Amino acid sequence: MGHVYLTRPLGDVVEQFRQQLPGELRVHRTSGLPPTRQELLESVQGAEAIISLVTDRIDAEVLDAAGDQLKVVANVAVGYDNIDLDAAAERNVIVTNTPGVLDEAVADLTLALLLATTRRVAEGDRFIRTGTEWIWSPESYVGLDVSAGATLGILGLGRIGMAVAKRAQAFGMTIIATGRRAHHDDARSLGVSPASSIDELLETADIVSLHCPLTEDTKHLIGAEQLAAMKPGSYLINTARGPLVDEEALADVIDSGHLGGAGLDVHEFEPATNPRLRTMEQVVMLPHIGSAGDVTRDEMASLAFRNAIAVLNGEQPITPVG
Repeated sequence: MGHVYLTRPLGDVVEQFRQQLPGELRVHRTSGLPPTRQELLESVQGAEAIISLVTDRIDAEVLDAAGDQLKVVANVAVGYDNIDLDAAAERNVIVTNTPGVLDEAVADLTLALLLATTRRVAEGDRFIRTGTEWIWSPESYVGLDVSAGATLGILGLGRIGMAVAKRAQAFGMTIIATGRRAHHDDARSLGVSPASSIDELLETADIVSLHCPLTEDTKHLIGAEQLAAMKPGSYLINTARGPLVDEEALADVIDSGHLGGAGLDVHEFEPATNPRLRTMEQVVMLPHIGSAGDVTRDEMASLAFRNAIAVLNGEQPITPVG
C-alpha cells in the first residue's frame, strides 16, 4: 500500500483520520509553508492519494511523478483551478473538492468585506491608528447606506451566492443575480430577481459581488469594459478567485473616481498583491481568509480525508469533481 501525502499540516483533524487511512500518512511540515515545486514532485512519488490545498499546482508533471498507483487527489477547497482535471482524467485519477461546508463562512466574510468597504471601516481604523487629533463631523467618512435600498448584484448565484443573498435580505437590500439558480423558487424566497445579463447586473447594482468559479472562460470576467459599465460610485467585492478581475483595470477605474471602491479577499497574482490597489484608501484587501472559520476549516479537512479514504477503500467519493 502506498502512502497518503498531505501538502500542509491541518491541525487535530489529521490525527482523527490517521488510523483510518489504509496506508502511511506523510505530512509536509516545513514551517507551515507549502512545499516547493521540487519538494512536491519528490514527496508524491509512490503516493496513492494526495490531499492538496489551493496553493498546490497539481498538473501532469506532479501526477506522473506520483506514478500509476495514484488513485485520488482530494483538494481542501471548493475551487479546483489548481488541478489539471484533464490530466487527472487521462490517468484515471479521481479529483474531489469540499463544497457546501464553507458556504456560510465565505458568505459571512463577504458581508464583512462589503460593509468594511462601503462603510469605510478599514479606512476609519487606519485613520484612528495614526493618532491624529480629530473631532466628530457629519461629513466624516460617509459611505454607502446599504440598508437604505442599495442593490446587491450577485454574479454567480451558487451555494455561496445564495448564502450571501440570505444575509443581504436581512439588511433589506435589493438583490439581483445571474446564473440558473436565480430563476429558482428558493432564490425568489430570498427576494432575488434574475438579471437578464451580466451587463444589466453591472449597470444596475450598487455593489457587485463575485461568486463564480475560475475557468478559462471566466478569467478577467471583470475587465476594463465591465468595470466601465458599472454604476458610477458602485463597489466591487471579490471573495471567489483573484483572476476573475483584471486588477490593473480595477486600479485604473478606482483611480479615475468611477467606482466607489473594492473589497478583495483574493488577488489576481496571489500571494502577490497589486501595489497600486494597496495604496488606495477605497480598497480593502484581505489575505484569502473567506473560509477561515475554525469549524469550517476543520470540516473542509475532514471532508477531504473522507473523500480520500473512500476512494482508497474502493468506494465512491463523497464530493467528486465533474
